Amino acid sequence: MSERPILIAGGGIGGFAAALALSRQGYPVHLFEQASEFGEVGAGIQIGPNAFKMFDTLNLTEAINDVAVFPDALIMRDALDGHEIVNVPVGSKAFRDRFKYPYGVIYRPDLHQALIRACKDDPLVTTSVNQEITAYEDDGETVRAITKDGTTHEGAALIGADGLWSGIRRQLVGDGKPRVSGHIAYRAVLPTQDVPENIRDNNVVLWAGPRTHLVHYPLHRGDIFNLVAVFHSDRYEEGWDSFGDSAELATRFAGEHEDVLAMLSKIESWRMWVLCDRDPIRDWSRGRVTLLGDAAHPMLQYLAQGACMAIEDGVCLAAQLTAHKGNFAAAFLAYQQARYLRTARVQLTARLYGDIYHAADATADLRDQMLRGLDPSKPGEGMAWLYEGIDDAGMPL
Repeated sequence: MSERPILIAGGGIGGFAAALALSRQGYPVHLFEQASEFGEVGAGIQIGPNAFKMFDTLNLTEAINDVAVFPDALIMRDALDGHEIVNVPVGSKAFRDRFKYPYGVIYRPDLHQALIRACKDDPLVTTSVNQEITAYEDDGETVRAITKDGTTHEGAALIGADGLWSGIRRQLVGDGKPRVSGHIAYRAVLPTQDVPENIRDNNVVLWAGPRTHLVHYPLHRGDIFNLVAVFHSDRYEEGWDSFGDSAELATRFAGEHEDVLAMLSKIESWRMWVLCDRDPIRDWSRGRVTLLGDAAHPMLQYLAQGACMAIEDGVCLAAQLTAHKGNFAAAFLAYQQARYLRTARVQLTARLYGDIYHAADATADLRDQMLRGLDPSKPGEGMAWLYEGIDDAGMPL
């Protein structure tokens, strides 16, 4: 095993999950973050059973369970008249028996901090901030990561976990800018006591409307509610954290159900981001350099699997490196082979779900008819390909 560290560009959830997975296999890691401190944008994310399986592998289950919320159900309602379209009881015994692990929701900073604490407690993990990796050199024996200010860091390999606008991907794949979906997401959090009582329940609720949807659910031990409002727009601003226009939001959701409007009215300040992804690719590794998470396979949020796929990536990559006895080039190709079809399916399915959520007229009626046909005794069965997760080698079950 090499004494030189594996270099990781990017200190988000994927980067830290990879660092932890690699250190658990005995590999030294040096992780670099371009910001002045480690932090995640304050919003909620949903975590499927496939990711909870990974938390077991990483010995994080107790830390995650301490801050996660476990909803009773995933509910889709019509945003115009409020009727229930589908109810998936993810908190039920039938769901847990089928998938062995729970479905949860978590405040993104809570998940991030759990990963950071685990890495800080691991002597094999070193971290640095204010270090933006913009380029690399790979001579077949050593990888040199080059920062924006010209500093060079040497390591045994390099993992680009630097997100949607990955500089590592730009050099490795060179496929230009991400694909802009035309969908805008506004997000906010609300103290639970400010949520109308008739809406204040332990469910993930999605209000599906014509070219819009609203999602809300409790977070952080139930202290706060996460709200995400999405609508179609040709507006575009690069980045994830710009101030939203409340007037635009009101216009897009005008005429929708009173509960939708009640939730939207509770928020005075929103943050917005433009939803982007990329077409799936099969090759994101070369030599001692590979990609992970959004750098490899950015996806729209509609399947709630972006963070889950990044965590799976980290566990799979570490397993393949051990299986190939530290041969980075071979391990990275095996990791890529194990992951690309699964992540491509998630990317493309997420696009489809965006169309389902935002359906109107006859398309919405067809959606409702199809979802009403689901077998209530087998909750989540249509997602078994995803929720069953991956095996110890990173292969889908």
